[in-house]
Amino acid sequence: MTFETTVAEATPPDDPGPAKGLRGHPWLTLVTVAIGVMMVALDGTIVAIANPAIQKDLGASLADVQWITNAYLLALAVALITAGKLGDRFGHRPIFLIGTTGFALSSGLIALSGSVSLIVTFRVLQGLFGALLMPAALAVLRATFPAEKLNMAIGLWGMVIGASTAGGPIVGGLLVEHVNWQSVFFINLPIGALALVLGLVILRDHRAENAPRSFDLLGIGLLSAAMFCVIWALIKVADWHWGSGKTLAFLGASAVCFVLFALWQARTREPLLPLSLFRSLPLSAGTVLMVLMAFAFIGGVFFVTFYLQNVHGMAPVDAGLHLLPLTGMMIVASPVAGALITRFGPRVPLVGGMVSTAVACFGMATLDVDTSTGRMSVWFALLGIGLAPVMVGATEVIVGNAPLAHAGVAGGLQQGAMQVGGSLGTAVLGAVVASRVDHLLPEKWTAAGLPPLAPEQLDGAKDAVQLGVAPVPPHAPPQVAEKITSIAHDTFMSGMNQAFTIAGCVAVFAAVVALFTKRGENAEAGAGAAHL
Repeated sequence: MTFETTVAEATPPDDPGPAKGLRGHPWLTLVTVAIGVMMVALDGTIVAIANPAIQKDLGASLADVQWITNAYLLALAVALITAGKLGDRFGHRPIFLIGTTGFALSSGLIALSGSVSLIVTFRVLQGLFGALLMPAALAVLRATFPAEKLNMAIGLWGMVIGASTAGGPIVGGLLVEHVNWQSVFFINLPIGALALVLGLVILRDHRAENAPRSFDLLGIGLLSAAMFCVIWALIKVADWHWGSGKTLAFLGASAVCFVLFALWQARTREPLLPLSLFRSLPLSAGTVLMVLMAFAFIGGVFFVTFYLQNVHGMAPVDAGLHLLPLTGMMIVASPVAGALITRFGPRVPLVGGMVSTAVACFGMATLDVDTSTGRMSVWFALLGIGLAPVMVGATEVIVGNAPLAHAGVAGGLQQGAMQVGGSLGTAVLGAVVASRVDHLLPEKWTAAGLPPLAPEQLDGAKDAVQLGVAPVPPHAPPQVAEKITSIAHDTFMSGMNQAFTIAGCVAVFAAVVALFTKRGENAEAGAGAAHL
């Protein structure tokens, strides 16, 4: 069962009708929201390059630097669906403009910060404003483009995300090396200013006739608590471990909050996340597919960066260049995927995309210490080709199968599913690598005839090897250093290969889920259709 809506829903009584000139022009609208989204996507990878410089400049601990990432992730994940609802209630144009402005200004404040605590505080603000921006951008596209053009628009939107993600490590590396770490955040100010000016001139505010009039405060509280507990548990599981009381307590609290949230949503008059949305089998399948795709992609690629930098010894910029086959193929394939999905529907491209992703993951499970750049590039490119139709198609399936009145919530659901899937993939596959290292490192160390390690030394060595780092003591003889490096890298590779095998199996299951998707049935012609 799916929602049935009318074209009139897309054009409220006070709507002046089809846009003329710049205001509401679909392709200019796409350019405008893409610039805002580019700022967030670029930030996702560029900050990781700046973290070591921040740590050195401010004398921060490893835990402090991890908080620079985790604070942003927590704020973003917790606020996404609520932020989408704000757009549905007050209009996606103003929410997009607020998100764009706030994200850029908080970036500038980070650059001006002289302590890690201030950086973390402003990273929380960045995450909250990013949560406003992302669902609003999708909802604006959803309201502007008619059904037959929506996939192409989302494909170009995905291309911008791919290009920004690819450029992050390279731009970040150059800025940190030749300017300073602050410039990595200052770069968002001109981008945000451009998106704001274009948004004021070009974006048109679309509001559904039956948009929500009230705000579900209890629902916001329960969903925020549930999302916080699950993301926090996944972030901390590497320190706490899966069976610890703290991990189980947070996961249990999350489950309880999700159940209470579902019960409340079924009773309240205007729920935050209408459960009736999930009566649409394609929308539900698209949401599950987004979680599984992010699990395999983000969880797997997390270890590729350590593989390139710590096993192959590449600088961050070189590692970014070696990943260009992946991100480059996403850039090229995203608009192509949009065109294919528009013509043939999402099911076949989505299934094909996940099969390609699975093959790439199984291929990356064969990587070793001496794998050549050419062989790596084949698997990276195949992964990019596979991910493009999934990013485009699953997004359209979720947003296109929701009524216009809930386009913001649907956009938040899409982004939230990706955040949860990525966090889950990183945590689960991280646990796989850690378990493998725990099992193999002691026996390999002993078999190599190396001096035995004290328990605390062994724990430290395991922590290093889980990231592909060889725990070579200072002033170790060359032969000993070579043995330790060989053992560390072989052990890490065993864990990474097992992680990619699991990611491949998840991708195969995702290909089965993709069989239940179909074209969005509620993607009414947008108000800007006359320009197309």
